[in-house]
Amino acid sequence: MTQDTVLADRLDRLEAQIAPLAKSANVVNELRDELAPRVNEAVQALIVELADLEPDFQVEDLIFLLKNALRNVKNLNYTLDQLKNVIDFAVIAEPVMKTTVPQIIQYLDDLEQKGVLNLVSNGIDVLRQIGTTYTPEQMSQIGDGLVRLVGIAHKLTRPETLDLLDKAADIPPQVDVAGAKPVGMWGMLGALSRPEVKEGMGIALELTGSLARLKGSP
Repeated sequence: MTQDTVLADRLDRLEAQIAPLAKSANVVNELRDELAPRVNEAVQALIVELADLEPDFQVEDLIFLLKNALRNVKNLNYTLDQLKNVIDFAVIAEPVMKTTVPQIIQYLDDLEQKGVLNLVSNGIDVLRQIGTTYTPEQMSQIGDGLVRLVGIAHKLTRPETLDLLDKAADIPPQVDVAGAKPVGMWGMLGALSRPEVKEGMGIALELTGSLARLKGSP
């Protein structure tokens, strides 16, 4: 093999190795030619947007933000940890909320259909009217009176008191008020011979004796 043949073989191998590089260079050049207009457009758009921000943006503010962020890295990390906890809670609570929220809505809808919410709204309106009608001193006096009325209502709910009131409520329908006739002295004496009148007089005297407690006497 002559020296010329060796050189020609080496040149062929070099050409074979350089050919892909040349092809890649051509591809890069074509890509550069295609991207150059787009890059120029993006730069022009960025310049326009930054021009709009120029009155509100200062480099000093960005530097201050970076310094402040570096000084509060621990706080930022703590905030991110807490945010992660909130996200975990939301993921855990989501199934419960999906089942609970419809039940709450249904419960509120039932209250609205039964008029409970309207009653609450009317009660708030009444309280508002009371607040605009009476002075704070009068409201305080009314509150003290309501406390005492609640105490009286508590006493009225005792079993013996309720039994007495229940029995007393049955008396009016049994009394023939329209057929009652005038009674004189002798009629009263004759009525005392009836057992129910005697028993009623005894109850009346017992109640009359108890009325003395209204004066505070034992």
